[in-house]
Amino acid sequence: MKKSLIFTVLLLSVLVAKAQKTIVGTVIDEITGEPVVMANVFFDDGVISQTDFEGKFTKEYQRSKLHVACVGYNAKTISIKHLKDTIEVTLLPLENTGGKAIVKGKKQKYDRKNNPAVELMKKVIANKKQTDLHSHDYFSYEKYTKMVFAFNEVTEQSFESGIMKPFSFMKDGLEVCNATGKLTLPISIDETSSTQVWRKKTNTEKTIITGQRTKGLKDILKSTGEMFNVILKDCFTDVDIYEDEIRLLQYPFLSPISSKNAIGFYRYFLGDTINIGTDRCVDVTFTPNNSQDFGFSGHLYVVVSDSSYRVKHLKMGIPYRSDVNFVKDMQIIQTYAQLPTGEHVIEQDEMIIQMELTNFLHKFQVTRDNYYSHFDFGVIPDRTFKFDGDTRTEANALMRDEQFWDDRRANNLNNDEEAVNRVVTSVKKAKGYKVIMPIIQAVMENFIETGSEKTPSKIDIGPVVSSISSNKVEGLRLRASAQTTANLNPHLFFKGYMAYGVKDHRWKGALETIYSFNKKAYRPHEFPRHNLTFAFKDDVISPSDQFLGPDKDNVFKALKWTTIDHMYYVRSFDINYVKEWGNGLQIWGGLYHERMEPTLEMFFQPTNLIGPSQNPADHIKYIHKSEAEIGIQYQPGVTWINTKQNRYESNYDAPILRFKHRFGFKNVLSSEHASNLTEASIYKRFWVGSWGKIDLLLRGDIQWNKVPYPYLILPSADLSYFMEDGTFSLVDNMEFLSDRALSFFGSWDMNGKILNRIPLIRKLKWRELFGCNVLWGHLTSKNDPFVNPDDPDLFFFPGRFNENGEFRYLSRSINSSKPYVEVYAGVHNVFKFFRIEYFRRLTYLSNPDTHRWGIRFKFEFSF
Repeated sequence: MKKSLIFTVLLLSVLVAKAQKTIVGTVIDEITGEPVVMANVFFDDGVISQTDFEGKFTKEYQRSKLHVACVGYNAKTISIKHLKDTIEVTLLPLENTGGKAIVKGKKQKYDRKNNPAVELMKKVIANKKQTDLHSHDYFSYEKYTKMVFAFNEVTEQSFESGIMKPFSFMKDGLEVCNATGKLTLPISIDETSSTQVWRKKTNTEKTIITGQRTKGLKDILKSTGEMFNVILKDCFTDVDIYEDEIRLLQYPFLSPISSKNAIGFYRYFLGDTINIGTDRCVDVTFTPNNSQDFGFSGHLYVVVSDSSYRVKHLKMGIPYRSDVNFVKDMQIIQTYAQLPTGEHVIEQDEMIIQMELTNFLHKFQVTRDNYYSHFDFGVIPDRTFKFDGDTRTEANALMRDEQFWDDRRANNLNNDEEAVNRVVTSVKKAKGYKVIMPIIQAVMENFIETGSEKTPSKIDIGPVVSSISSNKVEGLRLRASAQTTANLNPHLFFKGYMAYGVKDHRWKGALETIYSFNKKAYRPHEFPRHNLTFAFKDDVISPSDQFLGPDKDNVFKALKWTTIDHMYYVRSFDINYVKEWGNGLQIWGGLYHERMEPTLEMFFQPTNLIGPSQNPADHIKYIHKSEAEIGIQYQPGVTWINTKQNRYESNYDAPILRFKHRFGFKNVLSSEHASNLTEASIYKRFWVGSWGKIDLLLRGDIQWNKVPYPYLILPSADLSYFMEDGTFSLVDNMEFLSDRALSFFGSWDMNGKILNRIPLIRKLKWRELFGCNVLWGHLTSKNDPFVNPDDPDLFFFPGRFNENGEFRYLSRSINSSKPYVEVYAGVHNVFKFFRIEYFRRLTYLSNPDTHRWGIRFKFEFSF
């Protein structure tokens, strides 16, 4: 989904690329990241321009030196050797250079001791609880949110030549942004009206969405447009500075008034004392100690005319040198008010974000406005809180009329909605729209919708990325897949595929019938699930495919670093049930039957025969398994976001506790063996401030019965060059077999703490990460074929015969006193969406076929 977001914006950015030969620049205070107003900007010709109230300036391009000067700042000169669409110039204030009249170039050391700004902020932090509405037994308020996505700094001249000339019809959608004074092209607008309610006795806070509507991208790009709006809302969440940590851009930013070491993270400076309304306020400037850390810089206006030390007004953003991706500038402006009853509440929250994927594509702007009203502290009926999850959407929320929206808007839409409607109408009328858009959607969404404007899609074709792949059994594998949607039936869904192997000349396929007890909007995966599934599959797989997620045919996962010649054909029938609750609890259970037919180098041969044999008459043709499974998972605090084709977790901080047990029955539907396999795991993410995050996963498995090797525990090995989280990257196919196993996966993403302090390298904005994967295992004597060579219930371990007929074992039991260990180091944020890691294996190196090291990759988009 995140890759689809990138493709969407890349596509639209290319369409509105600039054509004029001008340079648009911004002059910024190097310390605070604030714009520098009325700065003089001139080339060697001496023609002076001045920056506006946003620090912006525009100059005709010259291949010359550009000079920037302003009273109170050190002047700066930069060389302009080629045309640039935009530039940013930082000026260092004179007061931060260590002298008033003589510039010595030595910065003053910031001191927190006896610093009046620090002492004032300590009082603000100490008095936070006085402004916390959660001290009331109940409270409620109304909230209106408007989010607009637009291309920024577009001009009418952009449509007169070059790549934009065929799209001149979009010129009608240009609007002036009141906040920046620049021309923008709005292409998406989302409005939400909601009621927030709180009850102290159960510590419950819930949201009731009373109205919601979206225009623009969703109408053009269907599910990708919908997903785009959902991700925007998840990335640009509400900012509450009274919380210790502010989740923004999917990262925790430390609040400037956080109780968690804000005094140590930020630097504070006292400014002027001014009147805001009837309150006497002090302007406190703040900025992170290191501007590349994920923090804010800006101004707090603190009330000092009483003893409340409350924040009256806030204006902040991210520092100029921040390592946040894609965000070139951010403004967060908040206004607070005091109710007649004395409570301190937020009244208005504005956020304006200037974004840019790369410097050769067009900038775009996200504007999010929140308005709060009708605060009430009266008793709220219990029935108001009686629904699952934290959010409930009223049945008619999507069908509100214009009068409803006019009553809730604090101001008009500034013609944003009309501009978006004009763009959508113009794009749909463009030549080739009906031919080109389905192709674009197939690439970005991985599915092709078969519907039309008037008839919503009842069957989606895909995933497209799994149409072609390869493996050693099939050679080239061709696959056609499809699934039904809620437009056919909101409770009953069908999903399946047909595949053909060019090498083995054998057809495969799968079919799932899913009944959802909850009415779905589009697909049965939507949270919360309450589904009953009947599934049939006839296919060829490798043992490690179970660790690759739901789609083993993904063309990227087909790129393997090792030879996979131990595979089997499987025919399975499954019935499973799953139910999820809003509190993070999930249970499931199922009945499973499968028949396994080995192929290539894999074979099933009892150990009571003398040695592994190449004669098929000595091998068992099929193994039958009849099993039942029960499981439970608890993930307190998790939040899910539903989109048409996927759902994704938006809160990775929630711990995950998981337990499941699988029973194997003997003599049921031809099954040959009884088994009992237990698995338990725990996952947790820990944020360590500016030092990034640490992810830890611990998983244990036990096979309790005496069983042949297809029932034993395999380590979660990933045999692809494109890695999967929670897997071993240098364990070969079926290398270790055990009936007792403990796996540990630990990683530390330092978020650029080291690389961003190294000259030159820090300009790349790479972020370092380190990790260690460990496997402890044991094979008890009852399941060891080398200890029990005459036991007909055990099989020879997998291996290969060489050209001389000699057999070399591939699998081996792991020594309980010597764990398998692999470590890795890598960088992510390469080109802002790519991750590269170097893995090194530290133990079990004696096998000549062992891969001691490897390079792995992953597409990973992050801010």
